[in-house]
Amino acid sequence: MILRLALFLCLLALPLRAEEIVADLSQNRVAITANFDGSNILIFGAIKRETAIDTLNPLSVVITISGPDEALTVRKKARVAGIWVNNAAVSVDAAPSFYAVSTTGPFAQSLSTTEDLRYKISIRRAIHSDWITQTAPGANNFVEALIRLREERNLYQLNIGGVTLSEQTLFRNSVMLPANLVEGVYTTRIFLTRKGHVVSSYSTTLDVQKVGLERWIFNLAHRQPLYYALLSLLIAVVAGWAASAVFRYLRG
Repeated sequence: MILRLALFLCLLALPLRAEEIVADLSQNRVAITANFDGSNILIFGAIKRETAIDTLNPLSVVITISGPDEALTVRKKARVAGIWVNNAAVSVDAAPSFYAVSTTGPFAQSLSTTEDLRYKISIRRAIHSDWITQTAPGANNFVEALIRLREERNLYQLNIGGVTLSEQTLFRNSVMLPANLVEGVYTTRIFLTRKGHVVSSYSTTLDVQKVGLERWIFNLAHRQPLYYALLSLLIAVVAGWAASAVFRYLRG
């Protein structure tokens, strides 16, 4: 931590543009273990400037954390002859497995629509809606349903006012990563905006990996599925036998 702080202070001393972001994360690696119940990530930094603070046009900060993209299909069920069946679907080529957006103020004031289209910052834009393959009418409704479902699982987060900006110079933001994370590389982006336009940006990564027994089981399931299936069957047989033996002992 001391080394990271020293590096952060050294970066502040470097010659930069008129206004530029210098930032870091409280940690760059998250380990998923058997008792993993989420992790809190602190994003902090400062605005390095060579000119005086523009008090008439204050700055805003927008921060995003994005998990690995995944292709998926959103389906809609309908009742047919008394049975619920899938009757429509929309395929999405790429949607982040986790996505969090935090701002210093109202989103519309912090970022213009044009800049959102350019950098794909909002949750809706991050799903890459332009790549949706429509196999059903009203495809946008399917995407909204996907966002709603992932918001309920805390996988998509919108935290308006979640970024604290002090004296137009120092900022910090805390993001809670839920327990149901997909492992992989998570990208953190920080945007410095004025009047809705991006004036500086910064990007870094966060590594989320399974460790210990979880890593061993994951590798076994993906690299040697036959052995994984046999092991699962063996565990089920042993568990069933043990439960039966305990039951007989309690009755006898």
